[in-house]
Amino acid sequence: MKRYFFGALIATLLSATAVASDPVPAEESLLDAYPKRDDYSPYANRNFPTNVYWGDTHVHTGLSMDAGAFGARLEPADAYRFARGEQLTSSTGQDVKLSRPLDFLVVSDHSDNMGFFPRLISGEPSMLADPTGRRWYDMINAGGQEGVKAAVEIIQAVTANKFPPALAALPGTDAYRSAWELTVKAAEEANDPGNFTAFIGYEWTSTNKGYNLHRNVIYRDDAVRALMMEPYTTLSPFGSPDPRELWNWMQSYEDKSGGRLLAIAHNGNMSNGTMFPMDRTVTGGRVDRNYAETRARWEPLYETTQIKGDGETHPYLSPNDEFADYETWAVGNLDLSELKKDSMLAGEYARSALQMGLQLEEKFGTNPYKFGLVAATDTHTALATAEEDNFFGKHSGAEPNPQRVYHAMAKVGDNEYPGWSMVASGYQGIWATENTREALFDAMMRKETYATTGPRMLVRFFGGWDFEAADAQGRLPADVGYMKGVPMGGDLTRAPSGKAPSFLVAALKDPLSGNLDRIQIVKGWVDGRGQRHEKVYDVAWSGDRSPGDNGKLPPVGNTVDVANATWTNSIGSPELITAWTDPEFDPKLRAVYYARVLEIPTPRWTAYEAKRFGIDMPSPDVPMTTQERAYTSPIWYTP
Repeated sequence: MKRYFFGALIATLLSATAVASDPVPAEESLLDAYPKRDDYSPYANRNFPTNVYWGDTHVHTGLSMDAGAFGARLEPADAYRFARGEQLTSSTGQDVKLSRPLDFLVVSDHSDNMGFFPRLISGEPSMLADPTGRRWYDMINAGGQEGVKAAVEIIQAVTANKFPPALAALPGTDAYRSAWELTVKAAEEANDPGNFTAFIGYEWTSTNKGYNLHRNVIYRDDAVRALMMEPYTTLSPFGSPDPRELWNWMQSYEDKSGGRLLAIAHNGNMSNGTMFPMDRTVTGGRVDRNYAETRARWEPLYETTQIKGDGETHPYLSPNDEFADYETWAVGNLDLSELKKDSMLAGEYARSALQMGLQLEEKFGTNPYKFGLVAATDTHTALATAEEDNFFGKHSGAEPNPQRVYHAMAKVGDNEYPGWSMVASGYQGIWATENTREALFDAMMRKETYATTGPRMLVRFFGGWDFEAADAQGRLPADVGYMKGVPMGGDLTRAPSGKAPSFLVAALKDPLSGNLDRIQIVKGWVDGRGQRHEKVYDVAWSGDRSPGDNGKLPPVGNTVDVANATWTNSIGSPELITAWTDPEFDPKLRAVYYARVLEIPTPRWTAYEAKRFGIDMPSPDVPMTTQERAYTSPIWYTP
């Protein structure tokens, strides 16, 4: 071995001497004479996103009208402190902290009547000067049932459009301006480029006919631009419940400020089929080329899962998908006055909307539903909690307590959403070059995002024409992914002759959560007659399972001990990666693909609740386990 080493060394020196003696231009060094080759370090000179950043784009504080009515007393500055990892005392007096800090947050308080409750509770003179305001102030501060009655009265006054004008915080008033300035100031003070991003934002809150058509509006900008115009509201004469008017406001803002905005459509499962119209919008407008182009311009993302249910798909829409019935909310609209009909479902869920977008693109040349997938909490506690063992509920009245699984989360007449139906979901992952407003915003615009129901699993998804099995053997899938294809949110066009799209997909488990069960690729397409279709393919899975005669992969198993709210990672895999080619590709048909990653079963928050408080669930229908999941933004194919 030593002789070989020294022999090699001598050969090397002789070789170097020979090279050095060759004629070399004076201006060139010895190294310049060698052929150029790639850097040894595979991490050098990268120009693509190498980090995923975690956050929540939908958080309400006590400045929101409904959150304040439900008892939230924390404000925007508190929400940002909590997201950065600080321990807080919740509105119900409980100590609370995240397992790990988030990387970014959007406080998105409702734009209508922003800041009403802090003004009422503090006894602002203008509030007490009005008889109704004085009565509400006395009731709220009396607490107990009186406080609850006042909150109900206030919310009913808002929804019935009978709110006392003297008490309203309307655009153009000092009260409204003050609330917006407080919101912007909190984001500016919390923002720490490179370490934590605090976006400025708000929620535009359309409840026309009780249908939830909300949008979260996110600014790329700082306070100087954001304060040039106050948020857009939905109540006339200052605003409108029509999303097209919101888009007009967004254009006006950009024209005036020189800034940038995007809107994220709210989870649509409470819109009664109106979130993704095909012909007419709920306000009577026609879905035409202008609608398609304008919506595609302003709404690059869709909120796929959150506390009020999962919005990927519905078992009625996807009867062959055994994982479709996940945290399904299908009761009715916001006031529960109209029960859900099967005919409404296609206009509410992400998977069907992606397919409908292909149909509209064939008609108008633009796909209005070409959105990336994200998740958020929609918490009204100011606390962005999405872990099953650390879930603080939809609103302050649903913060941890022995009764919250029994009590209605929301109730109108005889209809209710039971407390146990709340979902501990979700977070958004963003692949970006750095943790700044600009880099994260730009990544959201290009849809390089994905949704999870809470776990922070790492997921990569690339599409191209030349991915092969060997590409899944390396430790750096992004290197070959960006070189050979496009990332999630990207486009494939004009298939090369004889080729079908291939996809490189990889997932790495969250170290604090369950192992991985499988990766699936969900395909949607429109056939030659204009009809929608979908198919779910299992492309990578843990263990030595094989698909059965029905083509279905057997379940991964279940290690959950419900009584003790524990599980073991003795099944599943810590990581999965594969290259997959569509076996049923037709180059003449539009198609859309996204990846779904499933964990093994783990305890649901209700199991932790039963263990912690020593309680029984109100019904055998209450789920006690869950299979957490991730949904990537799609990749589209256009002939």
